[in-house]
Amino acid sequence: MEVVRLSDTIASDLEKRILEGSLRAGERLPGERELAAELGVSRPSLREALQKLAQKGLVRTRQGGGTVVTDRLLAGFIDPWRDMLSGHPGLQQDMLEFRFLLEAEAARLAAERATEADLEQIEAAHAALERAYDADDLEACVAADVAFHQSIAEASHNALIAHLNASLHRLVHDHVDRNLRYLHGHPEQWSALREQHRAIWLDLQQRQAARAADAARRHIEFVRVTMDQTAREVQRELSARRRAQATGA
Repeated sequence: MEVVRLSDTIASDLEKRILEGSLRAGERLPGERELAAELGVSRPSLREALQKLAQKGLVRTRQGGGTVVTDRLLAGFIDPWRDMLSGHPGLQQDMLEFRFLLEAEAARLAAERATEADLEQIEAAHAALERAYDADDLEACVAADVAFHQSIAEASHNALIAHLNASLHRLVHDHVDRNLRYLHGHPEQWSALREQHRAIWLDLQQRQAARAADAARRHIEFVRVTMDQTAREVQRELSARRRAQATGA
């Protein structure tokens, strides 16, 4: 019978925390003494477990700076696709089609599986988004928008959905930022965006799985349409500048 080493059990527990998002990329782990006491293990066993995670690239130890969770689970997906997206703009539509599937399923599962703690987290994320809207703070809206959708993905209790959602938002951050700036300049559409987020939250709160999924689909379709409008507006501005430069020359 194979003997399971304590360090393997510790490493597995910490891996699970990374997968579920309770330990996030960039987060510094508690000090060795504190973490060993929390887990109820010896410091040598904890040290060995951290070495195993470091070998997998999931954590790294900084000289005098403790142990930090890496972004390997995100970067492994993002890095190759970032260059592809910049070189092939048509992939943006493929990305939105994938988000259409992913975020609808995340909302459906979250409505079915979310714990009370999950719902509190989603409510807090939505409240932060509402405050950003009320303050008309565009930068805060961008950050709160991403946090709201990520809280739903994590409430789905599907590790792949949570990590893929985080990866996609990092991958298309510039596009999302540009689109929100476009919408901010169009009050009617900006208001519609706010109502879409509110609808998703209310359906989740009421645990209406099918309605939550439909609300997420309508939201992503709205994003797709407005991103097309944004892209056309950007092209018109570039064209106008080129004509102006040519005339000035």
